Amino acid sequence: MTPFDIGLLYTGLLLVFVLMGMRVAFAAGLIGFLGLATIFTMKLGFDKGIWVAIKMAGTIPHSKSVTYALSLLPTFILIGFLAFHAGLTKKLFEASKRWLGWLPGGMGVATIFATAGFAAVSGASVATAAVFSRVAIPEMLKEGYSKPLAAGVVAAGGTLATLIPPSTILVIYAIIVEQSVGQLLIAGFIPGMVSALIYGGIVIGLAMWKKDMAPSTRTYSWVEKFTAVPGTFPILIVVGIIFGSLYFGLATPTEAGSLGAFVILVIALWKGMKWKQLSQALHETAKLTAMIFTIIWGVLLYVRFLGFAGLPEAFKDFITSLDQPPLVTLLLILLAYAILGMFMDAIGMLLLTLPVVYPAVIALGYDPIWFGIIVVKMAELCLITPPIGLNCFVVSGVRPDIPVQDVFRGATPFFFADVLTVGVLIAFPSIVLWLPQQMFN
Repeated sequence: MTPFDIGLLYTGLLLVFVLMGMRVAFAAGLIGFLGLATIFTMKLGFDKGIWVAIKMAGTIPHSKSVTYALSLLPTFILIGFLAFHAGLTKKLFEASKRWLGWLPGGMGVATIFATAGFAAVSGASVATAAVFSRVAIPEMLKEGYSKPLAAGVVAAGGTLATLIPPSTILVIYAIIVEQSVGQLLIAGFIPGMVSALIYGGIVIGLAMWKKDMAPSTRTYSWVEKFTAVPGTFPILIVVGIIFGSLYFGLATPTEAGSLGAFVILVIALWKGMKWKQLSQALHETAKLTAMIFTIIWGVLLYVRFLGFAGLPEAFKDFITSLDQPPLVTLLLILLAYAILGMFMDAIGMLLLTLPVVYPAVIALGYDPIWFGIIVVKMAELCLITPPIGLNCFVVSGVRPDIPVQDVFRGATPFFFADVLTVGVLIAFPSIVLWLPQQMFN
């Protein structure tokens, strides 16, 4: 049996483990270790082969994850939790509601753009969905919205944090494929706003189609609108610091994240944040960061096994040898991501597939920054599609009165909105590439 055969066999076993419900981090780490042990046992004998695998399992996660770029993940996550526990999220939602409430389905549209604003200081889709399940769903239900739509709006709105900088998934993509973190974060801004606009259009369309599903919200006077604006200043300040420092090259992404976290902490303390709230923010940041790094550690071991097995190179050769237009091949790859997203979480899916898929896509002539935005947008699908749909489970967990099947039903229109967005980004790549080109050229 060749290393390539071992790679195929163990990759199939990994998929079986994942489908059985094993966590991606543990499944990938286990398969990576067993695969390395098998390959090196065949080459060096049992004793030496096992020792080499053990040594790699002990050194690879540390050597590959203690990088400067990855240090920004906890700072981005901390910004979001500090903003929530300081009560800044409610003020952002209130301002959005007053300015957009006059539209058909105005409360839902306001929720979409409030989640977009929060995504610009959070970077974690799960945290965004959890926060607005507490903030926005009660308001929408009070206005007479159907439970599925109210929950679906929040679950879908949370996915905007995967594109709008700062985005943890974009950072992870950059680390895996060794691309510029700054360029990817900047590239995600316009596609993220395009997604928000399409989501808002979906809500307006549903409200006009079935008025009882999303009743109109009362309009507000200009005085009420403008008095709500100052409450958004803390969020806008942090967004300006992060985005401005990246755009003008004043700071690295890590420095921008750290500065943003410091500023939001000062604002939160000035607004009267108590020790209990600060402790909760720090605790939740630590839990989410530990979860993300655990997945990264397990998958890094699996990725090293793939390299020794030769799967990435073989897949690249196979893809480039196909007698069909590159666009057709790209669409087939994206279809595979849509299917995988039904059974795997977004971060795990990207970590497991990119080492194999990325070299093939680049060999077809596609831009790595553009492909990063496309593949991360595809990863959004797995946050709202059954049976995994993490955002949907988060919303149902925060709101036990809304069954998870209702959340999935409410998120279905936004799935089709994401498909439309991907089509737009494929047809017009300049939507993705214009801003980073302006920044770096």
